[in-house]
Amino acid sequence: AADTIKEVRLGGDIKEVTGLRQTYKARTVILATGAAHRPIGCQGEKIYQGRGVSYCATCDAGFFEDLDVYVVGGGDSAVQEALYLTKFAKNVTIIHRRDALRAVGSLQERAFANKKIHFFWDSVVDEIGGEDVVQWMLVRNTKTGETRKIEASAEDGLFGIFGFIGLVPTTQLFEGQIDMENGYILTDEDMKTNVAGVWATGDMRKKSLRQVVTAAADGAIAAMQVDAYLTEKNHEVYSG
Repeated sequence: AADTIKEVRLGGDIKEVTGLRQTYKARTVILATGAAHRPIGCQGEKIYQGRGVSYCATCDAGFFEDLDVYVVGGGDSAVQEALYLTKFAKNVTIIHRRDALRAVGSLQERAFANKKIHFFWDSVVDEIGGEDVVQWMLVRNTKTGETRKIEASAEDGLFGIFGFIGLVPTTQLFEGQIDMENGYILTDEDMKTNVAGVWATGDMRKKSLRQVVTAAADGAIAAMQVDAYLTEKNHEVYSG
């Protein structure tokens, strides 16, 4: 049966994982708690997820071919995804709450040189709306307080909004027990953490690409590593 885990003890030969139902004990643990996209934080955002609001350009860019697309954010991931979206979208507008991007210089240069990319500086999205899909949004200038309504053209009927404000790894349970960097668990290429008998997979670990295909690969690698680890431990027991 499913359970909600509230506490873990990962040190020692036997790991303890405590849930609402019971405490589980094992010699090995694979962590796969993932990460959540930091929300844009505007009214209507949850309602239109999957209906114009997205957090993954490589997943959903194809749905917005020859349409206008807006990217919320100004860091490396936002600019990288904006550049990727130009392969599909008619125009890509980066909405950033500051008056300068935070992305590295090389990405900024590529973005400024791309004729498809435009900018709303000092701006935030306050509200998203539409009938069944995203058809309008309210964008507020943080310096002047002026709000303007951005609407999809009658010909298009919708536009896309991609949020790239960052990811929040779900790793709070493991703080102080496993080595991390900015909340992401550190592993080697075999998904091993610094704690013997513990592996981490997917979006929760430090990695260059967070996609379903890479998470599945992580899981396959970790499973094989666990099998090898337990086989070796059993051999040690039987051989004395």
